[in-house]
Amino acid sequence: MTSLLDRPAPVAPPPARRKRAVRLPGPWTYAALIAVLAGSAFPVYWSLVVSSQTPDKVDSVPPVLVPGGNLAANIARVFDQSDFALALWNSIVVSGTITLSVVFFSTLAGFAFAKLRFRGRSALMLLVVATQAVPTELGVIPLYMMMSDFGWAGEIHAVIVPGLVTAFGVFFMRQYFERAVPDELLEAGRMDGCSSIRLYWHVVLPAARPAAAVLGLFTFMQAWNDFFWPLVVLTPENPTVQTALSTLASGYTTDYTLVLTAATIGTLPVLAVFLLFGRQIVGGIMQGALKG
Repeated sequence: MTSLLDRPAPVAPPPARRKRAVRLPGPWTYAALIAVLAGSAFPVYWSLVVSSQTPDKVDSVPPVLVPGGNLAANIARVFDQSDFALALWNSIVVSGTITLSVVFFSTLAGFAFAKLRFRGRSALMLLVVATQAVPTELGVIPLYMMMSDFGWAGEIHAVIVPGLVTAFGVFFMRQYFERAVPDELLEAGRMDGCSSIRLYWHVVLPAARPAAAVLGLFTFMQAWNDFFWPLVVLTPENPTVQTALSTLASGYTTDYTLVLTAATIGTLPVLAVFLLFGRQIVGGIMQGALKG
């Protein structure tokens, strides 16, 4: 029989961890968020209000703050007095083609720069990043001369081709692949006999969906809102949405109901893209924030 002295001393339980108190946002936080939301949404609401009024009510004092009943008539005037249907189609084709091309080539090049080993990789990546320091206006004249030599002046090809790949997209996807795709996963795929193209298609591209959605939204918005280069290379008979808006606002007197109606119509495709891919876009932003 063991004595009491031979028995092991009881081990004291570890001290309980104090739970960190969750600090709930106060009323000033909600007030600031509401103010930011109202300031961001008011221009869209004001465009809707003006586009639903008659021209004589735009300059009324006090201003009209509720939508009217003239929206359908103003939409009909937009399509009757300008080639806005053609402008919408051109912008959809240009923005959609550029977005798909940028996402594809950026993921492909980003995978190569992040995970493949080849001579001159760092120098080429530095060269790609350095192109972002060149102002766009510096290349307008030689780019226009090149488009003219190709016979593309006045055609939407001249707007699409220069934007098929961007340095920002390559750098963005390269930084994402550095952290999102482990080397062990790629090595396992190579041991199973996958080539680099199969690794890209079956492993890398599915992992790139959150970042590709974010890049796609930014690229679509940039291509949709681009004004300077389409104004230079396109004719008024073959416009995009932004050049058509400029034409509507360039008269001796500006009909703001007409211009803001066209602007309201022009924002609908961007809102549709965000509604369709909003979950992946927000998920990609949140994933990047958590990894950072």
